[in-house]
Amino acid sequence: MDLGIAGRKAIVCASSRGLGRACAERLAEAGCEVVVNGLDPKRLDAAAAEIRSKTGARIIAVAANVATREGQDALFAACPEPDILIGNNAGPPFRDFRELDRQKMIDGVVGNMIVPVELLQRAIDPMIRKKFGRIVNITSGSVKMPWLGLDLSSGARAGLTAFLSGIARSVVQHNVTINFMLPGQFETDRLRSNHASTAKTLGISLEESIARRKAPIPAGRFGDPDEFGATCAFLCSAHAGFITGQNILLDGGLYPGAF
Repeated sequence: MDLGIAGRKAIVCASSRGLGRACAERLAEAGCEVVVNGLDPKRLDAAAAEIRSKTGARIIAVAANVATREGQDALFAACPEPDILIGNNAGPPFRDFRELDRQKMIDGVVGNMIVPVELLQRAIDPMIRKKFGRIVNITSGSVKMPWLGLDLSSGARAGLTAFLSGIARSVVQHNVTINFMLPGQFETDRLRSNHASTAKTLGISLEESIARRKAPIPAGRFGDPDEFGATCAFLCSAHAGFITGQNILLDGGLYPGAF
C-alpha cells in the first residue's frame, strides 16, 4: 500500500534501536525524510547509516537528550516543521512504589508526560497551517493494564494520554491527528535485559525466565519490532486521518478486555 506520505518530514525520538528504530525505518521506507535520535552518537550514526542504506531515504542523526531544552532545540533545528512526530522515551525502571521519592516521581512525570507535551507544542501549529500532521506517542500496555512495579511509568503515561485526548479532538478538523501506541512485550534489547535480570533475581535459567514471560501471551510469542513500526507508519499515513485520540494496543492479546 502506498501510504501517501512520500516527501513528508518526520522526527522519531529515541530511534537508534528498538521500537523507535522500527518506526523510523518504516517511515523511511514510505518515502519520508527522517530525523533519528538517541543518546549514544556511535550507535545512532550506525542506525542512521543502516536505515539510509536499506531505504535510500534522507536520514538525519541528532544525538541529543529530548528531555532537555537543548536536546529539543537540536531536534527542531534539524527539522523545524515536522509533518510527523513520534514521541518515544524510556520509562522509569522497575521499582517498588515505596522506593519512589519526590525527585524520582518528578523525573518520571517529566520524561513520560511533560516532554511529549513540550515536543507537541513546538510541532503542532505548523501542522495545522499545512493541514497535515501525524503525532504518535509510544506509551505502554501498562496504561490499560498497570503492572505492579511500573506504577510511575503507568501513571505518567496515563496522564499524557488524558492530557492529549481533548487536544486530539480539537485539531483533527485540520487533518492533524494524535494517537497512542501501547506496546506489550516486544523482542528488544530492553526485553532481553529484563529476561536476564529476572533470571538472576529468581535464580532460574534464562530459558525459564523467557518461558515465564511468554506463557501468558495468547499469541504464544513476543512481538516483532517491525510489525510495530508498520502499524506506526499506517497511523502516520494519508489514509489514517479519521483515526485520532486512540490507544492502539499491541500485546498479542494479553489484555483480556473487549474494549
